[in-house]
Amino acid sequence: MAVKIRLRRMGYKKHPMYRIVVADSRVARDGKCIDEIGTYNPNVEPSEIKVNEELAKKWLANGAQPTETVAKILKIAGIEK
Repeated sequence: MAVKIRLRRMGYKKHPMYRIVVADSRVARDGKCIDEIGTYNPNVEPSEIKVNEELAKKWLANGAQPTETVAKILKIAGIEK
């Protein structure tokens, strides 16, 4: 089972807000997730990022692979692999 850390789209039409989730790579984008580790809101200036650092580090240590976008968000939040 390949586990990914990726974004789940929330919000309404043309005003997205995302949850940062840990999910099986085979599941749909907004489908079932294993764990929620944070949120990302690009609608405000500057973008609002909230990440549970302990959970993010735990999942990265267990082998979860972040997508490119989530890797950038984690880097901005100060969480490195």
